[in-house]
Amino acid sequence: MQLSLSGTKMAGLSGLRSIMEDVAASTVEASAEEWLNLSVGNPAPILAVRDMWRAALTESIADDFDEAGCRYGPSRGSHVLVAAVADYFHRAYGWQLGPENIAVGPGSQMVCFAAAALFAGPGAHGERRIVLPMVPDYTGYQGLCMHDDGIAGVAPLVHREEGHRFRYALDIEALRRRSDIGMLLISSPGNPTGRALSRADLDELTALAAEREVPLFVDNAYGAPFPRIAEVHTEPMWNDSVVNCFSASKAGLPGERVGFAIGNPKYIAPLAAFMSNSVLHAPQLAQHALARVLADGRLDKTTRDAISPHYREKKHFVEELLNELMPTDVDWRMHSGDGGMFCWLWVNHPWFEDTALYERLKEKYVFVVPGRHFFVDPLLTTSLADHATRCLRLSLSAHDKVIAEGIHRLADVLCEMRDGAVA
Repeated sequence: MQLSLSGTKMAGLSGLRSIMEDVAASTVEASAEEWLNLSVGNPAPILAVRDMWRAALTESIADDFDEAGCRYGPSRGSHVLVAAVADYFHRAYGWQLGPENIAVGPGSQMVCFAAAALFAGPGAHGERRIVLPMVPDYTGYQGLCMHDDGIAGVAPLVHREEGHRFRYALDIEALRRRSDIGMLLISSPGNPTGRALSRADLDELTALAAEREVPLFVDNAYGAPFPRIAEVHTEPMWNDSVVNCFSASKAGLPGERVGFAIGNPKYIAPLAAFMSNSVLHAPQLAQHALARVLADGRLDKTTRDAISPHYREKKHFVEELLNELMPTDVDWRMHSGDGGMFCWLWVNHPWFEDTALYERLKEKYVFVVPGRHFFVDPLLTTSLADHATRCLRLSLSAHDKVIAEGIHRLADVLCEMRDGAVA
């Protein structure tokens, strides 16, 4: 069998996907308690969140099944969800939206995949790329392009802070030096770091997008107005150059695949057409359930009372564990931020390497994610490589007992790596 060039690209395993395959293969015959999986990207199993979605889906099946489950629907999104989105964002932010401003897809990742096909790649003015303004960022973005070398990332500024903390900052001058921007794409708050754009950052990116006449896609999957898993420094903004993406996944419904984009009709119309030509439309019962919890306030209440407090407490719990258990003579730092689904660690020693840590922890029945997978490949051959390969991501979705034992074993392995380098 021969695959096309794009087929070869899309049939390959991404770095993180290879980790997920390894997790599945390693744990297939193991008991649930044997492995400590701190690599997962699933949202935490919060009872109030589960109950909200179960009720909304039950109501949709009872009231909307004939319309939503037994008929095709509009590719732009079901009329009930499009209307609910327009009303919700008018109440929340005063935005004046019509159907022409909204496109619904089977998850925000599919929306971003469509955008990559529409706005990046070979064109009349040469090769245009998806440019990530600040890496590390969501590793799934690296699988969006159907051709090689279709995505580029800009290295961040790295600032040490007091104690065991550090943070990344946007290097706008480095971003401005790029001449190949087809679209800008950034998650805020970000996966894996939890870092959120400031209003000054957003203004800089918006100005550059307008100047280059390209869209700025802001992925709000972890942020405002829902699910607010990590702290938000600025609410979503309306601008003709910005396409804001939102998802039900991290708000507790990842299995049903529904997300939507809001923006200027010149960007939204091609997205809606792409959905029509590819997947027809997103699952409609999930759209109806999302419309219900947007309209009646359940999603806002659950975000405020259950989701945000859960992750805020989880982050504080992990920070206390790290401060207690990590070796005192190891220069480890956690990315600053309140809340978040992940903990992003930097171990700044020549003897530390992320994939070596992965293999050693796997021997102790612990899974984490090596940091390199969140940096775009070309940057791994530059001066940023040392930093990228000295980072790792821990998931905060597991139970406290699993996280605590996983961090115990992480600390032990770091001591082993340190002692091995000295010997």
